[in-house]
Amino acid sequence: MPAQTLLETLRTPADLRKLSIEQLPEVAADIRKAICDQIAVSGGHLAPNLGVVELTIAMHYVFDFGWDRLLFDVGHQCYPHKLLTGRLGLLKNLRTSAGMSGFPEPAESPFDLFRVGHAGTGISTAVGMARGDTLNKEGYDPATNPKGRRVATIIGDASIVNGVAMEGLNGAGILQRQFLVVLNDNGMSISKPQGAMAQYFDRVRLSHTYADLKKKGKEMLRGMPGGSLMAEAYHRAGEMTKSVFHENAWFEHFGLLTAGPVDGHDLPTLIEFLSEARDLDRPMVLHVKTIKGKGYEFAETDSSTFHSPAPFVREGCRVEIKKDGRSFTGAIGEIMVEAMGRDPKVLAATAAMPDGTGISKALAAFPERSFDTGICESHALDMMAGLAKTGFKPFFAVYSTFVQRAFDQAFQEVALQGLAVRLLLDRAGLVGGDGAVHHGFCDVALLRTLPNAAIMAVIDEPSLKECVEFMVGYEEGLSSVRYPRDNVSDLVTSRLGVTPKFELGKARCLTPEVETGKQAPDVAVLAFGTPAIDALRAADALTGEYRVAVYDARFAKPVDGALVRSLLERRIPIVTVEDHSIIGGFGAAVLEAAQEMGLDASRVVRLGLPDSWIIQDSRAKQLAQAGIDQAGIARGIRAAAELGASRPGRLPEIHVARSASPAAVAAR
Repeated sequence: MPAQTLLETLRTPADLRKLSIEQLPEVAADIRKAICDQIAVSGGHLAPNLGVVELTIAMHYVFDFGWDRLLFDVGHQCYPHKLLTGRLGLLKNLRTSAGMSGFPEPAESPFDLFRVGHAGTGISTAVGMARGDTLNKEGYDPATNPKGRRVATIIGDASIVNGVAMEGLNGAGILQRQFLVVLNDNGMSISKPQGAMAQYFDRVRLSHTYADLKKKGKEMLRGMPGGSLMAEAYHRAGEMTKSVFHENAWFEHFGLLTAGPVDGHDLPTLIEFLSEARDLDRPMVLHVKTIKGKGYEFAETDSSTFHSPAPFVREGCRVEIKKDGRSFTGAIGEIMVEAMGRDPKVLAATAAMPDGTGISKALAAFPERSFDTGICESHALDMMAGLAKTGFKPFFAVYSTFVQRAFDQAFQEVALQGLAVRLLLDRAGLVGGDGAVHHGFCDVALLRTLPNAAIMAVIDEPSLKECVEFMVGYEEGLSSVRYPRDNVSDLVTSRLGVTPKFELGKARCLTPEVETGKQAPDVAVLAFGTPAIDALRAADALTGEYRVAVYDARFAKPVDGALVRSLLERRIPIVTVEDHSIIGGFGAAVLEAAQEMGLDASRVVRLGLPDSWIIQDSRAKQLAQAGIDQAGIARGIRAAAELGASRPGRLPEIHVARSASPAAVAAR
């Protein structure tokens, strides 16, 4: 039996604080090995977690976050924190319902305060908790409440430029109490940070101050007489100490005392600075320089690839990421390069996700017409509006979960102006291991409210290509297309051959032999997006039991009203299925269309994501839980067929069962 590692002896951060500083590097090595070994098997966020190991250890060594407050900004740097707070045993089932979430999860531990996966929020929520603790008479004050709660938040250098983070800094600067913002500066977000702030941090890192910091800074701090070293230094700073405390003078304009940059992998230095910051009576930024992917050369030298890799194999110095097919993301990258090559007015943009959205290919091929704005979705969409106003055809590639942050801009600066901005919504629907913080579950419900919007979904690579061609020519308003974090299927192409062009508000029949047969279908499935593939398989499995017509709906706005009318007037039950919230989604659009045409919609059965959160697991298991996999669609077809032969009153029971309890849906 292998000897127990030092990490395995730690049940709580209190155990960590019993160790000597000299033992902490061993804990760091154990954490790195545990994380890397697990992600090689399951996939997950690797490089960002390797980079914050020493910082996390130092934070828990100095603060007591069982009482004090620790808030993360962008939760994908939380693995070391979880391993230090009693969750090492959950690591083996990382990113599944049986194990550890890849993001902070309050249901797992009281050490996690918020579920968080979007950037920019940590400072503002920390300000709220600091104010709440003060109002509750629990806030730390060195004079009146030395045993009170301290508050700290960790934010990345790429996240600090997010508009919400700026608002948070503005609020933090007027706090009259202890408040610590740790700026984790690794020169990277998911890819290279963009913009003037990133350039500013580059200049700071390259200055002589950082090179001399350990030597000069520690000597100066030790030489300050009496009281808190940082407070004394702040009040007595001469020209040399200003180099430590005012290098980041930009933050001083927000009213935040600023120190650094300090070496984020030097545990004694980190502990010394954090110990001083812990006892200040004013808000402070500690600028910490880290290396993303620290400890493994392959992750350090290619931190974008190893930001959140799939499972991989290490053979000596060689590392190979496992591949299992062609993804929608890979397909859209090539499709956009082709479109930009044909039309010089077509532009592409992303918000810090060039690899994750496939736009890295456009950035390489057309650097003058491609943009990475950094983690600034609102700015990106407003910039797209400006480009559209000047005659260009902009495409903004963004995860569905992140387009929520730019909805106001989609409304005010795009739709209200009648501008043609195009959204490529990657990671739409259920996203697997990233879980609830990243599911793209409400883009249709949001965007469908905008006048003249064309809201689409695709089922495979040929349909994605035709959709982009349609969007290039659509000038009436905003347009969007959604596709999942999944591989493309060739099922439809192998059956039907050439994919027809997109026509506004027109669906496509995927079972022409049923549609044109002498006998009317028993059930029609209107599938929005890739659930059409499982609907076809479900229809195949029910051959001999029911005649099922399957349609690729293509549009949630405008819905194919002629098709809906034809089916309902012939009393053919309809099953709508979508990888989106059942509230406000495609199925709701079909019901609304039927009502507007004065048709009886009692034979419409809707399948979609339930009105409850679906936690991390494989995408296949999540689809089954929601009842929108092949088996779930088959159940829906049977229910609709039975409904067609019975009284309409059964329909509300189907809706309630499918909306209220994912477990009940899965059990059907």
